[in-house]
Amino acid sequence: MPNATNAAQTPQARHTIEPVAEDLGRRFRDAGFQLALVGGSVRDTLLGRLGNDLDFTTDARPADVLKILRPWADAVWEVGIAFGTVGGMKDGFQVEVTTYRSEAYDRTSRKPEVSYGDTIEEDLVRRDFTVNAMAVALPDTHFVDPYGGLDDLAARVLRTPGTPEASFSDDPLRMLRAARFAAQLDFEVAPEVVAAMTAMADRIAIVSAERVRDELNKLLLSEHPRKGLRLLVDTGLADRVLPELSALRLERDEHFRHKDVYEHSLTVLEQAIDLETDGPDLVLRLAALLHDIGKPKTRRFESDGRVSFHHHEVVGAKLVKARMTQLKYPNDMIKDVSRLVELHLRFHGYGTGEWTDSAVRRYVRDGGPLLDRLHKLTRSDCTTRNKRKAAALSRTYDNLEARIAELQEQEELDAIRPDLDGNQIMRILDLKPGPMIGKAYQHLLELRLENGPLGEEAAIAALKEWWAAEQ
Repeated sequence: MPNATNAAQTPQARHTIEPVAEDLGRRFRDAGFQLALVGGSVRDTLLGRLGNDLDFTTDARPADVLKILRPWADAVWEVGIAFGTVGGMKDGFQVEVTTYRSEAYDRTSRKPEVSYGDTIEEDLVRRDFTVNAMAVALPDTHFVDPYGGLDDLAARVLRTPGTPEASFSDDPLRMLRAARFAAQLDFEVAPEVVAAMTAMADRIAIVSAERVRDELNKLLLSEHPRKGLRLLVDTGLADRVLPELSALRLERDEHFRHKDVYEHSLTVLEQAIDLETDGPDLVLRLAALLHDIGKPKTRRFESDGRVSFHHHEVVGAKLVKARMTQLKYPNDMIKDVSRLVELHLRFHGYGTGEWTDSAVRRYVRDGGPLLDRLHKLTRSDCTTRNKRKAAALSRTYDNLEARIAELQEQEELDAIRPDLDGNQIMRILDLKPGPMIGKAYQHLLELRLENGPLGEEAAIAALKEWWAAEQ
């Protein structure tokens, strides 16, 4: 970590601070207030990865912050003003300025109580970890690090400014943030922090489902999600927020290829990440992590000594829907993830490639807009250490994708529909809109899936034959 090492040799931390930040610092100084770049912005500056989000802290109250920002920023918003935060945009940078504050949960509340502080040291001690409790006072770029965050940054370790017990009591969400930062930064979590997380895991119950969900998403979208997920499971936090994941530790894979299904699921997640082509895909990552969560409820010990998990994909899809609903995920995302979990075993019926064209069409129809993700999930689900078997599975799936591509070129599989639409069906059968139109449409769709395109003339004949049988 060269930047952190250099910073340790330069107490003033005169790293590249954006002109936007220095300009804002001068404006606060001229108005008689203090301003400092703080938290993740300082951490990321020292790591050489500062983005377009700049976080500041100040002794100015929100009303004074507004007076300074409004004539300076391109846009200003007050969404977080009740918590002492004013936001704005300037030259492509999103800035948030928060008044020095302290906040804590009581024993039962899901919302923190916020009060303003008077010094930057008081503000920094309330922050989650020492690497986020550093500041650069502006505009003179004086480095403020009262809790040793720079040393911890160089050591790649997460510690709390005060005792972890006090920190997690003040804001239990920080326990999830520890796992998230471990995953994002690839840092280790100090033993005393892990111990406090384990002892205080029940405290997470007072945090809202939305805040828990948002931390889980950030963890899953990080570069090293396995590291954060392991920490959640090992500390018992997963038992409270994602118990289906913890339950997988007890379930051996039916082929005994893995130590347990838990390890298999983490490997599938990592392999799915390797197949991403357009950046992190939360739907794919959730499906990969949760694809086998139906196994604990479906485990059976067979007479020949094997362990089976029949229909675990169906049970798993229901469990995914229930858990994601509880965590307040959007309905469309719940639908997509649960559908991928339900479909993840479909390929294994393909065998060595003996599917008919009809079966391939149905596979594409069932995958729908999720087909590309289904391809990635299916390929990721192969974690066997037998290289020959892995290569055979890969070749078989290559064959399936080739057949799909061939049929798509011939038949426009991406938009599989009958040769006749609803209006044509009503006109041919002289019917008004109603349930029979839907039945007729479904019959023609089944013919389309089974036989491929019929053409309008053959479809009309098939429709009339079906209608005669219905009378």
